[in-house]
Amino acid sequence: MKVAILTMFNGLSNTYSLVNVVSEQLKMLLKDNIEVKMLVSEHCPDIERIGIFADKRIEWIKITNSFNGKSFHWITYSKADDKISDSFFLEANIIAKDLVANLQDVSVCIMHDILYQGVHLLHNVAIRIAQQSLKALKFLAFTHSAPATHIVAPYPINCMYKDMPNTTFIYPTACGLLALAKQYDVDVSRCKCIGNSIDITIGLHAQTKSLLEKTDLLKKEILIVYPARLTMAKRFHIIAELSGVIKQYHKKSVGVIFCDFASADIDSNMYKGIVKEIARQNSITKDELVFTSDLGFKDGVYRETVFDLFSLSNLFICPSYSESFGLTVIEAAARGNFIVLNEAVPALKEVGQTINAYFMRWGARNFDFETNEQYHPSERHYYIEHTNKILSQMELNPVILSKTLARTRYQNDWIYENQLKPLLLMQ
Repeated sequence: MKVAILTMFNGLSNTYSLVNVVSEQLKMLLKDNIEVKMLVSEHCPDIERIGIFADKRIEWIKITNSFNGKSFHWITYSKADDKISDSFFLEANIIAKDLVANLQDVSVCIMHDILYQGVHLLHNVAIRIAQQSLKALKFLAFTHSAPATHIVAPYPINCMYKDMPNTTFIYPTACGLLALAKQYDVDVSRCKCIGNSIDITIGLHAQTKSLLEKTDLLKKEILIVYPARLTMAKRFHIIAELSGVIKQYHKKSVGVIFCDFASADIDSNMYKGIVKEIARQNSITKDELVFTSDLGFKDGVYRETVFDLFSLSNLFICPSYSESFGLTVIEAAARGNFIVLNEAVPALKEVGQTINAYFMRWGARNFDFETNEQYHPSERHYYIEHTNKILSQMELNPVILSKTLARTRYQNDWIYENQLKPLLLMQ
């Protein structure tokens, strides 16, 4: 499959929001190994191709915007009685010829505001002329502003308000589909929602991006990040078991990233083996629970990477046996995580009460003694009961919920798999 994106951009500055929308769509398509043509105005400068626009897999096509050495003058048409320029149809037919030549090998053409904006009426008419020679080509026509009120107008002004064959009309939110259908006088079944998305990895440290490229955990509903020295006192194994309870009993997708570094008191591989086995016994797969030391970061990750990961995760659990303060607790809290701490550790209790953390209890070292916990009817039931409360509180917390949905629902993979890809494959 080959897909064309028709924008008629004159520039690629990311201060223009549509440029960012298109950049994310390019990432989606290229990630799925789809061939992509990018159709822009002949005056769009090559020097502005940075970021994803510099990807060598993109075939750039510059659509003609001049005749006899003179540039076409784009006029914004908006009223039924607007007068068409004397050169309008000459220019439209020149553009149409160029479009036919460059869309012959394409299966789907994605258009952004071409049918909607009055300034693109010239290209609107041109693509309709070209369509007469491109009978098999499917079109996805995006509208990025509030749909216009349908008006009766003469040709070619009416092209902003009428159906286009073999076209699905797209709006970024479902609430606008009926209005979109009214604008183009089509059945609402011809209108579909494809939301805008964000790349939440933008601005992250290079090491963080490298780490995330080796996992598939950003899609998880519950993402736990735990940076700690790899010792049994930090109780990585408890986090592995709690993660399994969340997955098995509460039917949530779970990801765990252990930012670990070696400890002198136990062989790292031996303890990692114990944690992985507990995870396996609790239905957590090797792809759902990872140690950064297994991903090429044997000496630990940068502090900046830990901060980055906390900005993506939503649940921080610290069942540690002993702490003098627990700085990672504050770091995780500062980046919008739901905090779960071992109440039996004095320092964690003190810090946790200050930030209104959620408490569970495990054995701990106090200043003059050690404590042990007894669970009734069992430790397993204790975990089930408390994870149920934790998940309920997370869903009721608007900050945690919005952070989670921004990462899982409004990101490229979800938008592509659930909204864009089905339309690309639609017969």
